[in-house]
Amino acid sequence: MSRYTRHKDNLLALIRNGKPLTRGEQVLLTILMSVPAMMAQLSHIIMQCIDSAMVGSLGANASASIGLVSTTIWLFSSLNSAANVGFCVQVAHKIGAGSMEEARNILRQSLPTCIAFSLFLAMVGSSISFCLPHWLGGSQEICHDSSLYFLVFSLCLPFSGLNSLCCTMLRCSGNVHVPSILNIAMCVLDVVFNWFLIFPSHTLFGITIPGAGLGVVGAVIGTAMSFVVISLVVLYFTTVRSRELCLTSKKGSFLPRMATLRESARISLPIAVQHVVLCGAQIVTTIIVAPLGTIALAANTFGITVESLCYMPGYGIADAATAIVGQSLGAGRKKLAESLACMAICLGIAVMTVMGAMMYAFAPDLMSVMTPVVEVQQLATLVLRVEAFAEPMFAASIVCYGVFVGAGDTFMPCTMNLVSIWFVRVTLAVAMATTMGLYGVWLAMAIELTFRGIVFLMRFRSGKWMHKFQKKQ
Repeated sequence: MSRYTRHKDNLLALIRNGKPLTRGEQVLLTILMSVPAMMAQLSHIIMQCIDSAMVGSLGANASASIGLVSTTIWLFSSLNSAANVGFCVQVAHKIGAGSMEEARNILRQSLPTCIAFSLFLAMVGSSISFCLPHWLGGSQEICHDSSLYFLVFSLCLPFSGLNSLCCTMLRCSGNVHVPSILNIAMCVLDVVFNWFLIFPSHTLFGITIPGAGLGVVGAVIGTAMSFVVISLVVLYFTTVRSRELCLTSKKGSFLPRMATLRESARISLPIAVQHVVLCGAQIVTTIIVAPLGTIALAANTFGITVESLCYMPGYGIADAATAIVGQSLGAGRKKLAESLACMAICLGIAVMTVMGAMMYAFAPDLMSVMTPVVEVQQLATLVLRVEAFAEPMFAASIVCYGVFVGAGDTFMPCTMNLVSIWFVRVTLAVAMATTMGLYGVWLAMAIELTFRGIVFLMRFRSGKWMHKFQKKQ
């Protein structure tokens, strides 16, 4: 066992056993839980940037064909992930209370339920794949590649769902380093597969490198192959190797129990509804951007990818916050949960402020790597520099949301997200796009993210997110 693992497990044991944690130990636990998750998210986005650069080298049409369906892909991926949140939060609470066998029973019930839901999403996605690009207003030259890209993505959903479920279960059990390492490995595999699938055979340093020359379709096949490999590996680590979640030591039923399903639905359903409505807003945004031309659509796609470098560390910290807050509240330690949550929020704001400053400074260089098209580079740089100012408050909303999920409080935060994005972002984007183009769309986004962060911080200060645990001290 590594020194990192010993420190982290010892601190989590103090929470479960009702022992006090000093301020320094709380800071250390927050960092130990957050850093691996941040590194995994960062590596994932770096690999996505490399992936996008590979596709970007094929021209603006190739990038636009992926950008056209990117918001719908996010919708399906988010629904796939939302299905497991309710089960994982229950597992965190059970582990925090020391009920390991009950946590394993919830894991057993989650596997068939989440896989069945992923299969349903795969069927729906496959059935609409050849109509979707036309519905979104894509031009003829990009619709064919967009359709094939979305079809392969849809067929891979059961494996991406399994990967999401198992990784989240491990994180909620306190094991953040294994899913982080495996996600990094998945990103590396994705780039390797893409190298051979996107480009045709070519010579490099006198060595002939074989290639399938599949272009845009090769990129999504490479991603799908990496998901298949890593999802099976993380399933093994979750059900066989995990000390808290191992299912091989004692037999149990995989048949879902109604009480477990009801609690899971209570937590997950608001998140799922939120993703549907939020992605509806994202799709509306794509429809707003699409008429602005291929350059604007490509710049929007690259801008979203590069901005992910800023906010994905925030999601890593949010994942850690969900786990430590969930376990603390499961152990009945409300004050400790609030203290750890505050530290996670401060860490998220600090990290994303630094990342935003770096994005502002290096946006032109990042865009020159992503695409050779000068017009796309210039427009994407412009919108990224506007967005950089919103990153601190975006961090606040991301990590606060992770804290609220750890407490099982999802309905009100989801409602807050919906009101913010529809009544602030979409309204402003529609008004500003006509006169300011893509710059206006991204300015609207920056204003909305700042507003959302302030609102989420106000809810955190109110303490209402712990309403389920108010009677516990």
